[in-house]
Amino acid sequence: METSASNDIHTLYQNLMDTWNRRNARDMADLFGESGELIGFDGSTAKGSNEIFSHLALIFENHPTAPYVSKIKDVRFLSSTVAVLRAIGGMIPIGQSDLESKLNAHHTLVAVQHNEKWSTDLFQNTPAAFHGRPELVEEMTNELRQELN
Repeated sequence: METSASNDIHTLYQNLMDTWNRRNARDMADLFGESGELIGFDGSTAKGSNEIFSHLALIFENHPTAPYVSKIKDVRFLSSTVAVLRAIGGMIPIGQSDLESKLNAHHTLVAVQHNEKWSTDLFQNTPAAFHGRPELVEEMTNELRQELN
């Protein structure tokens, strides 16, 4: 698929991470399409920009959210107007200087293009616990640490 479209998908994902890190519920919700859906780390869901905004606003008002460190792993185009991005993410808790491996996650973003503008149709944040496989947790954490440099 065209490099320009791939760059647009990368930018959309990076904007999601940046708006989370800035704790800006409105800007983050605006990155979703009309029927966009958010599935959070704890399994909670929100659908549509208004519900996503309300959901995120409560989180940001009531919790000292940690910033994300992330790395895009893959972008695949399902058509010229639909793409799936896979990434990994980790968080550095407030007041700490290193990633907390218990907060590692796999990110899946489904992006759709309407009127030449890409938006998020689905963003899912899945914990990467790797039950019983601590070497995979450490491998992911080390890969994310490289993004800090």
